[in-house]
Amino acid sequence: MDEIDQAIVASLRDGARQSFREIGERVGLTPPAVKRRVDRLEADGVIRGYTAIVDPAVAGWTTQAVVFLHVEGHMHASRLAEAIRPVSEVQAAHTLAGEAAAILHVRARDTIHLEQTLERLRNMPGVIRTETQVILSTLFER
Repeated sequence: MDEIDQAIVASLRDGARQSFREIGERVGLTPPAVKRRVDRLEADGVIRGYTAIVDPAVAGWTTQAVVFLHVEGHMHASRLAEAIRPVSEVQAAHTLAGEAAAILHVRARDTIHLEQTLERLRNMPGVIRTETQVILSTLFER
């Protein structure tokens, strides 16, 4: 990826509904040249897809937490992902090096919903405990 590709990706991250003409004006290329580069970035797997970004608060999901998931022994990452993936409240999950096996970003409607989600996570086979930090506010997201 050269500097122009990076600028195109940055532009798409700012708003994927921009036209190739708009992106071209930002990066100094013609619309066909932008399209060729975007097609190549998609084919190379740099751009994996496009999505709508939903405001969770407007959708009613106003409570957020970071949950450290502790498991018995060693649980393989693929097994952990398989267990967690169906829990729609989990927005992101990452394995960790350290005491906890994973860290989860959880969104819920309110603290009651968060508590119910935590109970579902705690009841999963192999999970021995959770450690939860409620997020008070978001400074920024990228």
